[in-house]
Amino acid sequence: MSVIYLAGGCFWGVQKYFDQFEGIIKTTVGYANGRTENPKYEDVKAGKTGHVETVKIEYDESLRSLNQILDDYYKIIDPTSLNKQGEDEGISYRTGIYYTNESDLEIIQNKTNEIQKNYQEKVVVEINHSIISMKQRSIIKNI
Repeated sequence: MSVIYLAGGCFWGVQKYFDQFEGIIKTTVGYANGRTENPKYEDVKAGKTGHVETVKIEYDESLRSLNQILDDYYKIIDPTSLNKQGEDEGISYRTGIYYTNESDLEIIQNKTNEIQKNYQEKVVVEINHSIISMKQRSIIKNI
């Protein structure tokens, strides 16, 4: 099983979208990459914590590749929109791809470079390595 974290606006919509695909084992929504350990919705929404609404996607690579997941992801976001997706606006609605496996970075960068060719504007999707340890388990918060 593999894991990738995706941010693309409201996490409920992103979660529902990915739940439909074969090879997606489990999705979990939460807040990632912020400055506080136990973010409250009101603080996240107000941009006080730096968190982003995120979906943790656990998937079976033999049924759905990371490349396919990224293709799906880029179909539902505007990768040139900074801190805004659809009607959702603010830092908590920024787009991002957060990986846990170092070998995923090349796949993510290649896909993002491929997507960039379709836009005159710069693709502003945040790409970061998410390290999850016992202390940092708060990278994703179930709500």
